[in-house]
Amino acid sequence: MTSKNALTPLPRCSWVNLKNPLYVNYHDNEWGNPSFDDNHLFEMLILEGAQAGLSWETVLNKRNAYYEVFNHFDVDFMANLGKRDINRILKNPHIIRNRLKLESAVTNAKAYLDLKSRKGSFSRYLWSFVEQPPKITRLKDISDYPTETDESRKMAKSLKKEGFRFVGPTIMYAFMQAVGMVNDHTVDCYLNQD
Repeated sequence: MTSKNALTPLPRCSWVNLKNPLYVNYHDNEWGNPSFDDNHLFEMLILEGAQAGLSWETVLNKRNAYYEVFNHFDVDFMANLGKRDINRILKNPHIIRNRLKLESAVTNAKAYLDLKSRKGSFSRYLWSFVEQPPKITRLKDISDYPTETDESRKMAKSLKKEGFRFVGPTIMYAFMQAVGMVNDHTVDCYLNQD
């Protein structure tokens, strides 16, 4: 665990499993950091969809396997996956073996390519739903997190119109947290900035 000094561990959001180095690293170096990279935003959209009904830690522990089966989230590669490829991927015990979620990843890759061809930037499109700089909340506990917001509902509705799947308002709020469109680190966390 990272520490301010040898005796005082850094205070973190209570949802972090401090025994899982992947989770600590994700919290400290990725969650809540503003991302404007199209490829990273696409990856997080796919992973947040995979999380639906599960814990983020489950997805995080399987992230490397997703890198393998999706060729590092290569959108062109993913858009060309067919039924036979999906059947093969479903046999991989290291991913979340849910046909609908895998098929939605392919659908979302196609929708992403179409959207980019028309709008130019996936990042600009997504960030248009929120104010910049990211909103910094003053939440005391994870039970204070909203499950969705007006912004996540608008984003979800627009993405669905663009042909994306597994992009409901709750999933999109989790996505907004993950990619730093909102900073929901709790007030006792060292990463909550004033």
